[in-house]
Amino acid sequence: MRILLVEDNDPLRMTVQEALGEEGMTVDAVENGELGLYQATEYAYDLIVLDVMMPKLDGWQVLSKLREQGNQVPVIMLTARDEVEDRVQGLDLGADDYLVKPFRLAELSARIRSVIRRSRGNATAVTVLGDVTVDAAKHEVSKAGKAVELTALEYKVLDSLLSKRGEVVSRSHLYLHLFSDEKEVGSNILDVYICNLRKKLGSQLVKTKRGAGYYIE
Repeated sequence: MRILLVEDNDPLRMTVQEALGEEGMTVDAVENGELGLYQATEYAYDLIVLDVMMPKLDGWQVLSKLREQGNQVPVIMLTARDEVEDRVQGLDLGADDYLVKPFRLAELSARIRSVIRRSRGNATAVTVLGDVTVDAAKHEVSKAGKAVELTALEYKVLDSLLSKRGEVVSRSHLYLHLFSDEKEVGSNILDVYICNLRKKLGSQLVKTKRGAGYYIE
């Protein structure tokens, strides 16, 4: 999944970006609301982590402008204020969740996964695909009851396809949401990961729509 982090506190922004990256997320991080709005408008994200108090544009303004544009990307607001009025304002503007600073990185990660599951229409973290079971909360995959070891990027490919289950996902979308290194775009690295998933989880799990992309039924 690809996350946009908008936070003006440099140490916090770098810490969160690193921590979420270790969780297997691709994270773009910017330091003010103006850049955050630009990124969110120009690029597609699975979720935005948005600080409230920022220079140029605050989090409320960024969220309001996004919703006015019809952009319904899930948003988690970060704030140092634990006032009911603030939480109400954020939810009324279209925020999906609200986290008060200081917070534990594990809680932010869990909230991100929870909000994304809800946005995808999944009530639980567990998805069953025939004899394959994927537990998104634990990042665990099993086949016929036996654990299957996936690399971080193999899991990210699987998760991206599951996020649009039943839809054909283009190669460009997968590259955008999986790889932060632009040199990977246009390479055959995606084919390698798809091939590995088929070997480990079954040749029919990930299907190819020739000229369009990949999908999971």
